[in-house]
Amino acid sequence: MITYVMGDIGEAKLKYILFRILGSVGREDLMELFYTAAKELIVNSTKAAIKRIIFEELKLNIQNLQDYEEGMKLFKSSLNERKFPAYKKKMRESGLFVKITCIYQKDKIDLEIRNNFPLLPIEAERVKEKFINAKKYDNLFEFFMEHGDSTEGAGMGITMVEILLSQSGFDRRLLSIYSSERKKETVARVEVPLSGIPKSTETHEQLFVE
Repeated sequence: MITYVMGDIGEAKLKYILFRILGSVGREDLMELFYTAAKELIVNSTKAAIKRIIFEELKLNIQNLQDYEEGMKLFKSSLNERKFPAYKKKMRESGLFVKITCIYQKDKIDLEIRNNFPLLPIEAERVKEKFINAKKYDNLFEFFMEHGDSTEGAGMGITMVEILLSQSGFDRRLLSIYSSERKKETVARVEVPLSGIPKSTETHEQLFVE
């Protein structure tokens, strides 16, 4: 499923697809986890695409650190989800999209949310920080009390998905993000084993950049 800016019809289609897949393996109980995780990661991916459009409009070099910091201030102050629809056409024209894939394998279901561009080095560093920061919170109330709402990238999404995984009895580190300059893509992946797994204390990388 490919989307530019997901609206009500897209959300209904996403819900239908997930329900059919989970229903086929008798795991409708995972619907809330998959649907909420998908929506959060789709919003993050959409923001990342819109950010690149805004930088183009402002004639700022997103690869330049000074331009990036300046552009992010404007991005944070001006963008909210109500403005997303205005960028749907611009995403199409720019060739930017968000691809949602749900893959059923023998013992697990993988949810993948894909952008057709890689992370910038500064974005990768901030995603890494957010993975570390997300471990501090056991529930979203704690996160909101400390940080409030955030409009950049994967801050809220990473924390939300990790908490959802934890509250559903899974390891938080089943969420990972992969970015490839060679393949020109960034993929947020949630891997959920159908049999469940014990939580592990071993270190496990969640961000992969090549």
